Formats: sequence, structure tokens, C-alpha cells
Amino acid sequence: MSSHCTDTDSVDSAPATEHWTSISKHVFNSYIEANNAFLAAMGFTGTGEASATQPNADTTTSTPAVEVAFGDENWLMERSTDDYDSLGVGDYVRFTKPIMDADITAFAQVSGDTNRLHLEPEFAENTQFGGRIAHGTLVAGTISAALARLPGVTVYLSQDLEFAGPVRIGETVTAECEIVEDLGGDRYRLHTTVVNEDNETVIDGEAVVIINELPDE
Repeated sequence: MSSHCTDTDSVDSAPATEHWTSISKHVFNSYIEANNAFLAAMGFTGTGEASATQPNADTTTSTPAVEVAFGDENWLMERSTDDYDSLGVGDYVRFTKPIMDADITAFAQVSGDTNRLHLEPEFAENTQFGGRIAHGTLVAGTISAALARLPGVTVYLSQDLEFAGPVRIGETVTAECEIVEDLGGDRYRLHTTVVNEDNETVIDGEAVVIINELPDE
């Protein structure tokens, strides 16, 4: 999913370095802005760009940690059963969420995938997609999110993916995982898909997972 640069043109190497440095700085600054907006929404004071890139040596207290939310009002979940003991072939789970610009920026920062197709509007307009699209692996992450919502504790063993179409920024996608085979030993094979708002398949694949019973709390 990532783009690659060659070293064959030594004349253009310096401008290219400066260009990619500018892109990385833009991505990082966008991530900081999104993080600050999130912190503000949670009632905390965000940090500025300077303080984020250069820690203050005189600071003796750490910034309060914000816990990752386990749900969002824009996320939807549907599953065929809430009972771990009855889980079997034919059971399914669906997870729906919008793929927003903040998701793209955060994923680029976390993964290091700064492919210009996902980050630069002017560049992306001249590609076969005619505009920016979401990272394929980011969209595929909604499959993992769906699996995590099966009753019990789900652990990946394998995942095969086929990318059938792009997802535009702002589109809402739905991942569906259906158990198609009980492999024994709490292992299951599932058909995994992601569809867009028009119910068109954008990702198709198959996963093998272990689904354990929830531990006693």
C-alpha cells in the first residue's frame, strides 16, 4: 500500500527529501490538531505543536492519559447471538463506522504509511481514483473490529484479503464476519467482507480465529 522512491535521479534527491519532509510535518501537525480536538472534547487541555515536538524539561507532571473509548455514537454493531455457548456455524457479527479524515491522518501517523494517494488531494486527483481514498488496511481493520464484538475473546490466526474497490473519505463501511466452519478446539473459519454505503463489496476474504470464553472478572 506504500509508495516507493528510487535513488536513480541524484539531481532531484534533495527537493524530494524536502517535499517528503513537508508531507510528514503536515501529517504530524494534522494528527496533533485532531488529538487536541479530541482532548478538548474530553475536557482536557491539548498540547501545542511546540510542546508536542519538544518536551519541556521543567515539567514534573505528566499529561492525563485519555482511555480509548470502547464505543462511539457513529459506530453500529449487530450480531446473531450474545451467547458464547451457542456460537456456531451461521452466526455472524456486523460492525459499521464512517471512515473519516481524522482516521486517515491518525493511521498514516501510527503505521508510517504516508502514501500520497491517501494524504494529498492534488496528487490523488491525478490518479485513477480521481481523489483521495482510505488506506486499504485501515478499512480492513473494521473486520478486526467486528471480530472483537463476537461473544467471547477473539484471537486472530490468519486473514486473507482481496481488495475489490476504493473507499472514499467520509464514506461509511460495514464489515461482516460469518462463521462458515467449526474447526474444533474453539477455532473457527469465517467469511469476512466489507461493503460500502451502496452495499458494494470493497474487501472480501476469509479469517481463521480462536474464540475463547470470557475470563472470570
